[in-house]
Amino acid sequence: MGLLSLFNKELAMDLGTANSIVIYNDQVVIDEPSIVALDKTTNKIMAVGKRAQQMDGKNNKAIETIRPLRGGVIADFEMAQHLIRELIKMTNISRSFMPPALRMVICIPSGITNVEERAVRESAEQAGAKEIRMIHEPMAAAIGIGIDVLEPYGNMIVDIGGGTAEIAVISLGGIVCNKSIKVAGDVFNENIIEYMRKQHNIIIGVRTAEKVKISVGSAVPELENPPDDYETLGRDLLTGLPKNILVNYKEIAHALDRSIAQIESAILETLADTPPELAADIYKSGIYLAGGGSLLRGLDQRIASKTKLKVHIAEDPLRAVARGTGIALKNFNKFSFLIK
Repeated sequence: MGLLSLFNKELAMDLGTANSIVIYNDQVVIDEPSIVALDKTTNKIMAVGKRAQQMDGKNNKAIETIRPLRGGVIADFEMAQHLIRELIKMTNISRSFMPPALRMVICIPSGITNVEERAVRESAEQAGAKEIRMIHEPMAAAIGIGIDVLEPYGNMIVDIGGGTAEIAVISLGGIVCNKSIKVAGDVFNENIIEYMRKQHNIIIGVRTAEKVKISVGSAVPELENPPDDYETLGRDLLTGLPKNILVNYKEIAHALDRSIAQIESAILETLADTPPELAADIYKSGIYLAGGGSLLRGLDQRIASKTKLKVHIAEDPLRAVARGTGIALKNFNKFSFLIK
């Protein structure tokens, strides 16, 4: 077995819109932003991940920063290949006299089309993987949270990532009903940028919007333990000069209200499509939140108020999907029918 392991390697990858996570030997070995920096003069990749993210918004005309994934799917096929290839290189598993046969399980949105799924598969193949399997995000999130997805019991998962919000009811190892909407972390950032421009006449970038979301982001206008106001730096729309203002969580709750309402509507629609027996199970167990978006302050209480159900936030929600993908890979025989 030890000899075989030299020539056969297995990786689990959560290829996310905002971040990509790679699990090898049950450990998270890579957790990097899904971004690539390209030197336009030589057409060569300069950096991937955190280093490329540092260049984003601060690059000159010769350097282009590209996010290969949009809305949870591949938007730039060539750059996605580079991203996957570089992530695999970062694991160091291919540094041997004979490159190993690589088997990968990659997490994909539940609403992905056949064309989009094929793009993910071909990108991984071009990056060196010999065998590629797919698992849907809500199923991976449920496994990562610790839910026994094989039981005849209904569980509702809401996974809010960077590109999509995935809502699904799971029972007996399958997705009974689901909804995937392209309203998630990236849209929250756009909401904040638009709000700052309209209300404060200040232009900020995506990275600054992300910092605002993390520092004072909220889903409700009233919090028991509110965060301190956040100093936001940008460019004055009228004068063109650098400017700083203080932003509070109530403003951000107002900015994000419409997008969060769309996620609430998707949850209610999925509940309306749920068979009665499974609805009874969900009434008992509640709703499970995963993904980076679930960390938004007050989101759990807002969804609980809207649905009149208990809402649980997963432990380490940012890595719940990746952890579930890794468990599915490790227990391949047990979950083989979940992986296609």
